[in-house]
Amino acid sequence: MSRAAAGRAVGLAALVLAAVFPLVVRSATWQNTVILMLMVAQLGVAWNILGGYAGQVSLGHAVFFGTGAYVSTLLALRFGITPWVGMFAGAGVSAALAVVIGWPCFRLKGHYFAMATIAVGEIVQAVVNGWELLGGAVGLSLPLQNTGFWFMVFNRSKLPYHYIALGLLLFTLGVNWLVTRSHVGYYLRAIKDEPDAARSLGVSLTRYKLYAIALSSGLAAMGGTLYAQKELLIDPGSTLSTSLSIKMSLVAIMGGVGTLAGPVIGAVLLTTIEEASRLGFGGTGRGTDMVVYGLLIVVIAVYQPAGVLGWVKQRFPPKAAPAAPGPGGAR
Repeated sequence: MSRAAAGRAVGLAALVLAAVFPLVVRSATWQNTVILMLMVAQLGVAWNILGGYAGQVSLGHAVFFGTGAYVSTLLALRFGITPWVGMFAGAGVSAALAVVIGWPCFRLKGHYFAMATIAVGEIVQAVVNGWELLGGAVGLSLPLQNTGFWFMVFNRSKLPYHYIALGLLLFTLGVNWLVTRSHVGYYLRAIKDEPDAARSLGVSLTRYKLYAIALSSGLAAMGGTLYAQKELLIDPGSTLSTSLSIKMSLVAIMGGVGTLAGPVIGAVLLTTIEEASRLGFGGTGRGTDMVVYGLLIVVIAVYQPAGVLGWVKQRFPPKAAPAAPGPGGAR
């Protein structure tokens, strides 16, 4: 079996496992953990379009996640609009905001761009903290009595959230797959690897970076809507924090940037580590997540920059094709 076929088989097995897991495992704790894995994986896959394919490391992506959460929540609270519509409205607003932010930031390169995105994230969080319309530091809460599919609120079981998160992850993976096989994907990889060569061939670096950040931010915003409906409470600390932005990038880096399955693998590993540290330290472990993120970044940068998938490719290189017999060889 070729490595590609093996990868497809593993992916199909993982999909089946994710689909049947909540039907087999009834523990609310485990169900919630897997939902978190799916949600974090979706955010990592969304970030991967900009950070993995285009090579633009954004550490302020929580801005777009939070935009999706706040837009859908405000539409639901003030106009009674279902979050199924609010999800796409939030994605549109987030994409427009991403273009406004990306236009000046893309003039910067390398770590300067990453530093600029951190600054933008901190500024937005500070603004929302003092914005009364958005609930300020207290945040916004959704009513508990509005339940059902239309409101995307389910109190009796976590099962619907699991399948919504799984569906959103599959949708985001599908968008990624289409990007990789389109001319946009080829241009983004060229911009990442050889920007000067891409520019000399007539590729507009800024235009395609803006395409990447708009698409990436829109998908991240959809994840923000799901988070708002699942938690029924949003505030700047939970939806706009720098630690959330780092988590989005870290799951992709850990699994393998620029790959389809890398962020999913990274999300499974990181969520497992987070839950283990939470159970181990309990209430005394405040700030443990940032310590874990920092250690993982150092370890990955030093020992395995290509992530888990890079390590797998090193350990299991593709088999070389058998050499063709020469003119005097056996027929």
